Amino acid sequence: MGKARIGVFGLGTMGSALAQNFADKGIPVAVTNREADWIAPFLAKAGPLADRITGAETLADFVAALATPRLILLMIPSGAPVDAMIEAFRPLLAPGDTLIDAGNADFNDTIRRAAELAEAGLYFVGIGVSGGEEGARTGPSMMVGGSADSWTQLQPVLEPIAAKFEGDPCIAHLGPDGAGHFVKTVHNGIEYADMQMIAEVYGLLRDGAGWDAPRIGALFQSWEDGPLASFLIETTARILLVTDPLSGRPMVDMIRDQAGQKGTGRWTVIEALKLGQSASAIEAAVGARSWSAAKSARLAAATQLPAGTAPADLPPPLDLAEALYAGRLLAHLQGFDILRAASAEFGWSLDRARIAEIWRAGCIIRSALLSDLAPILRATPDRPSYLAPGIADLLAPTLPALRRTVAGAATLGLPVPSLSAALAWYDTARQGVGTANLIQAQRDVFGRHGFERTDRPGKTHADWG
Repeated sequence: MGKARIGVFGLGTMGSALAQNFADKGIPVAVTNREADWIAPFLAKAGPLADRITGAETLADFVAALATPRLILLMIPSGAPVDAMIEAFRPLLAPGDTLIDAGNADFNDTIRRAAELAEAGLYFVGIGVSGGEEGARTGPSMMVGGSADSWTQLQPVLEPIAAKFEGDPCIAHLGPDGAGHFVKTVHNGIEYADMQMIAEVYGLLRDGAGWDAPRIGALFQSWEDGPLASFLIETTARILLVTDPLSGRPMVDMIRDQAGQKGTGRWTVIEALKLGQSASAIEAAVGARSWSAAKSARLAAATQLPAGTAPADLPPPLDLAEALYAGRLLAHLQGFDILRAASAEFGWSLDRARIAEIWRAGCIIRSALLSDLAPILRATPDRPSYLAPGIADLLAPTLPALRRTVAGAATLGLPVPSLSAALAWYDTARQGVGTANLIQAQRDVFGRHGFERTDRPGKTHADWG
């Protein structure tokens, strides 16, 4: 075998899967790991693919195994470990070589690293990779940020390993420096909202209608081929139909209700606020995970806080399906509007339609909904997503069900924070005359901040007595 076309540093779950994906597509790959004793077991596990994989126990041997200009993909924890590996590799690299961070990185770090390495004639590329272990092994969705020159080198190597949607590779060069990692961050924020809304519907059926997990799973299974078709719907149906071999009960009922998070959903909300955008459905999902961690406090509150509920009928399954579609659509629109604002702020020229397209396969949020959104976003690239022609047509049939679902849940005392936030966001967007006039008056009373009148230009104050 000749020299490898790309190197993968980091043989954890994702790095191992990506390395095998390269080899499987006929792309010679070199691999190494901080703990060198991981390399031999990985090569043994790779089986026949090992013929296209070069293992190297030292960084020097790893770099020497690569064809020039070198392409090195780092699949390691974000933050300080990436900076440490950059410094370790720099003395071994030459101008024109490329370092790639394919982890879930803060896009601000990616911007900084790209600028620093450019001074040495090196490229730094940030790639958002979605799809988990299975996607990394068989075809992920990839969001690339970096220079046009670096993309010219990477495209022939990355496109073959990407997921395909009807033959279209789910990978795109989205812009310079941190663009790829920013888009992946927003992807993960949408993922948080999508997962939370599905969990809210599950909770309504479990706690409001008294359905058991297999019955709920069968309902989700019936949604797999319609407008709700998505990886997360399919995954949820599969989960709810699994029986725990130890207890004989549904496996989901044996799982403690405390959800983990790695921070990308929170990053989405923080960046949205910095950009003056509302990400309320995503923020509610992040908040719900934080509430899930407060298990002991919730157990205490369950017996101490009054419910104040009233009798109500839970909306039927068709309503819940339509409510879930509307809520998910609104959460996606929030995400795409964050991308629009970031594109203007950082000069990235993000193509939101193309982003929707590369999310249609390989990634966690892949769904039929994205096929609905892509042509709408392409037809109106410069407008807020909720004003794009066609969005109202998608929402009109499902909004009444969302209203009934949120109202019914509130009356029954069952939490649907993301669905509620999505509906409130929509209703706020459609208020031509809102209530901020009162807030401006309050600010003028206690802080003399001033306000603009409706009948003449300029800022003024009032005598409030």
